[in-house]
Amino acid sequence: MSARTETFDAAYYDRYYRNRRTRVTSPATVAKLARFVTAYLDAIDVSVRTVADLGCGLGWWRDALAELVPKLDYRGVEFSDYLVEQCGWEHGSVVDWDSDRTFDLVICQGVLQYLPNADAARALDNLSELTHGALYLEVLTKADWQQNVDRDRTDGKVWLRTARWYRQRLRPHFFECGGGVFVRRDSGISLFELEHFG
Repeated sequence: MSARTETFDAAYYDRYYRNRRTRVTSPATVAKLARFVTAYLDAIDVSVRTVADLGCGLGWWRDALAELVPKLDYRGVEFSDYLVEQCGWEHGSVVDWDSDRTFDLVICQGVLQYLPNADAARALDNLSELTHGALYLEVLTKADWQQNVDRDRTDGKVWLRTARWYRQRLRPHFFECGGGVFVRRDSGISLFELEHFG
């Protein structure tokens, strides 16, 4: 795999996550996302009890979901050797991490842009294999880099692809519901036509 674990060391997490002046997101922002995702999934009858967070970082999704989901069964998976040692996460890569079960909700936030095309495509297939309910996916695209981010707070040492590139690979497996939420096509969840894109 092309990403290097030493890239995601203490200095990386200090700059992009711990330092309030330079961080790209915050626990409060992740908590807001968690409220949105769980409320939306509840509205369309996707029960969330089991969660796999691929690239779980400092565990902000775990903390937010623990307040929202009774008896949460959470698996945090992290590629960073530093965070595995510091936080006790399960070591693995979104490209090929395997589980003996699938999950109600799989989270992959801010990870895929660190992978070259072949690995990112494999990661999307793997996310599909791990998900039986819904996927929350956030990834930096070319348009985001040009128009939507603060470049002083966003790591630019990434592979930038179009949103279309991701959507083409997600479409066979998922309905795109907006807001980064994708529901498995074979989940048995009934979605009205205007509740998803294609």
